[in-house]
Amino acid sequence: MKLSIIILNYNVRYFLELCLQSVEAAITNLEAEVIVVDNNSEDGSCAMIKDKFPNVILIENTANFGFSKGNNIGVARAKGEYLCILNPDTVVPEDCFQELFEFSKIKNDLGLFACRLVDGKGAFLPESKRQIPTPGVAIKKVFGFEKSYYVSDLKLNSTGIVPILVGAFMMVKKEVYQNVGGFDEDYFMYGEDIDLSYKIVKSGFDNMYYGPIKVIHFKGESTLKNKEYATRFYGAMQIFYKKHFKRNLAFDTIVWLGVNVAKRFNNSAFAEKQPVLNYTLVSDKSYPDLENKLPNTLHQVSEVSKIEANTQVVLDANYLSFKTIIDTVINSEKNKNISFRILPKNSNFMVGSDSSKSRGEVLHFKALVK
Repeated sequence: MKLSIIILNYNVRYFLELCLQSVEAAITNLEAEVIVVDNNSEDGSCAMIKDKFPNVILIENTANFGFSKGNNIGVARAKGEYLCILNPDTVVPEDCFQELFEFSKIKNDLGLFACRLVDGKGAFLPESKRQIPTPGVAIKKVFGFEKSYYVSDLKLNSTGIVPILVGAFMMVKKEVYQNVGGFDEDYFMYGEDIDLSYKIVKSGFDNMYYGPIKVIHFKGESTLKNKEYATRFYGAMQIFYKKHFKRNLAFDTIVWLGVNVAKRFNNSAFAEKQPVLNYTLVSDKSYPDLENKLPNTLHQVSEVSKIEANTQVVLDANYLSFKTIIDTVINSEKNKNISFRILPKNSNFMVGSDSSKSRGEVLHFKALVK
């Protein structure tokens, strides 16, 4: 087995369905398995997998064990030479894994390797390539100097060594993962990807970023930027610093300050919503009930060209490849008044997100394709 894809799910049933469709398309020519570890979801995720993805290995946990333990459970079941840790609120292109495997051949001491992540409107997610958050770097970030926290000198479409990668998408040899002890289960959520990245770097490997492959990470579905997030994130950082750096009173004070500053400035879980005046469906099929659900007329086109401001574009995965969908979202990123929804294959709903700081949206409609 070449690849085991581990997806940890918790109550994101509709985004998970879209994710699994894109993964299925990306492993067509690979010897690969998909393992979904469900952390006791209550939204019908497990029933959906059993019904629509019978080849997926499903592990149903009886409680929410958190990110680290949940993924470690999946890895213990994995048979692949390589692992891909993947969030359920992601969309991958069809050439994703094949191209990343080709890229991985360039280094003998390769640790983690990953790609460029963008949000639901195509904006680059800077956590795709981060520096080691040493105390000095952390202090600067607390006071708003974030440039030193990210690998800012590496262009988005380039490739290069990046110390810290993000747990939403990372690939690694299973042997390397196991040799460093996998995800540390002291972390419940947040910080575990930083810890794993750093452990692999300290073991003598280089983590690599590969910008030409782009993956959508809706992100708001699994990470809301609110006070709870701030508490958990900076709590995770305290675990990280306790493990890897010498602590002192001054440093502990800075970490405490970071928690409280973040709570103060991350008190809104939802971004301001832009008005939608126009709707455009990119498809060769019609969806009468979808049109009935929308407040304004749904215009249908066969390809995306010039889009009017304040338009929501519905991208039909029955018609477009996932790679085309991702590229369309990214190419329109500079127009802040355009939003996107993706209609998964053979489904009666569409999903999307307008901000990495707020929950995504799911719109159901009755009629399937006509």
